[in-house]
Amino acid sequence: MEPRMNAQKANPEAYQTMLKLEQFMASTGIDKKLYELIKIRASQINGCAFCLDMHTRDTRKLGESEQRIYLLNAWREAPFYTEKERAVLALTEAVTLISEAGVPQEVYDNVRAHVDEKEFMALIMAINTINCWNRIAISTSMVPGQI
Repeated sequence: MEPRMNAQKANPEAYQTMLKLEQFMASTGIDKKLYELIKIRASQINGCAFCLDMHTRDTRKLGESEQRIYLLNAWREAPFYTEKERAVLALTEAVTLISEAGVPQEVYDNVRAHVDEKEFMALIMAINTINCWNRIAISTSMVPGQI
């Protein structure tokens, strides 16, 4: 597989805007492991090999277990995730697949049982950020392992 283009070189301003989103996310206080789980789950749904490769490696560097990484695709059937993580993973799926059913009230209520409004908005931004990266990587055919 060959990349279609180098997105960073093709439009540096657009790429810098995405990096600013990542800088914002770093300032939100969201747990780094949780943010990586969001990135992996959205990337699984979107089929983004580049992002899956990057974020599974990043998650391992944070000390996440192989078991939790491997079973993330089946988190509902695996007992290794906290109630907050489960709520956030359900939100990640709902926002990533928003055209299917929006964000159901039950999903919203479950997340809000664990986070305040500010953190909820940070989670929405996290989910939107990785979905945007997925779309950039897939559209430009970014190849796993190239960065």
